[in-house]
Amino acid sequence: MLKKCRFDNAILGLCVVFFMLFSHAVRAETMKVCYDQWPPMTIFPSSYESRRGVVIDMFSDIYQDAGISLEFFEVPYARGMQMVKEGLCDVLPEKEFSPLRDAGYVYAKKETFRYPTAFVVRRDDPWRYEGVESVHGKRIATGPGWNYSSMSEEYQAYLDDPANQDSVEIVSGESDVVDRIMLMIVEGRVDLYADNVFVLQYILRLNGLSEKLRVVTPGLDNRLIEKPIFSSKLDPDRRARLIDIWDNGRESMTPEKEARLLESYGIQFPVH
Repeated sequence: MLKKCRFDNAILGLCVVFFMLFSHAVRAETMKVCYDQWPPMTIFPSSYESRRGVVIDMFSDIYQDAGISLEFFEVPYARGMQMVKEGLCDVLPEKEFSPLRDAGYVYAKKETFRYPTAFVVRRDDPWRYEGVESVHGKRIATGPGWNYSSMSEEYQAYLDDPANQDSVEIVSGESDVVDRIMLMIVEGRVDLYADNVFVLQYILRLNGLSEKLRVVTPGLDNRLIEKPIFSSKLDPDRRARLIDIWDNGRESMTPEKEARLLESYGIQFPVH
């Protein structure tokens, strides 16, 4: 009889444990993350690179520590923005920070990085950026929905001016926009392109274009500040909690850990 009681108690204990594990699995929180291809900061995994990039690794560490799993949607930048506004995604990890607000999303307080910018031109082109007047007569490449106003309002105004539409090439695509822009510069179809200096260095090295193209500094007037944006469709309390998790996690990241993460992708960022 004693053995039977012990057996029954053991079965009951196992049932309780199973129920607790099942309940935890049911309650596990998932955050939907839309992101675009912007290597090495955000990467669509491939046979060449199985990781998702510096910023996605950072996101994964911060939210997994908080018990939140991430579901990824690999989409073009403009589509990712729209999916956040529609509530199909909870967050876009990086959007250029602008004081102009949009009803479709809310910025986190802490940025991912403050990126120095640079231009890419053909190696034999002596051009340097000396204000927006210096781009006159040049054919500029950019992407759909990309905005440089936080780095230079004058530069963005030039791109937006209908009078300059023949000098601005908007290159669209699913995942290889920057790669194709580089080849377009090599081929002489466009003359220059501005971006985060680390993205430019990474893409040139990855595609073996360092002998044909060069990175030109200084870039635009201000650093590129990128912040996560969270959907306005989220429950306000949940959105505030998700933003706090990011802000606190990014704030507590040590310069040493940040440097190790960047160096794992072959890039370096000044320790702040």
